[in-house]
Amino acid sequence: MDQSGFVKLAVIAFGIVIASFFVRGISRIVLDVETANLLQAPLAIVGFGLLLYLFVRATLDFVGIWDVENSDS
Repeated sequence: MDQSGFVKLAVIAFGIVIASFFVRGISRIVLDVETANLLQAPLAIVGFGLLLYLFVRATLDFVGIWDVENSDS
């Protein structure tokens, strides 16, 4: 993975987490709270998991175990 791919994944992960909040808020207007939480949960878990992966990957890059390549184009 190069640096531009890493940044794209980070933006996608933050977008998924923000989308989960929007899904919960909009669905709470129409549905009850439990259903809104059930609709939000998969997005929140995927976004958080992707952010956790990126955090571990950046930490391993900082330590020098698993490098994120420079995008020299």
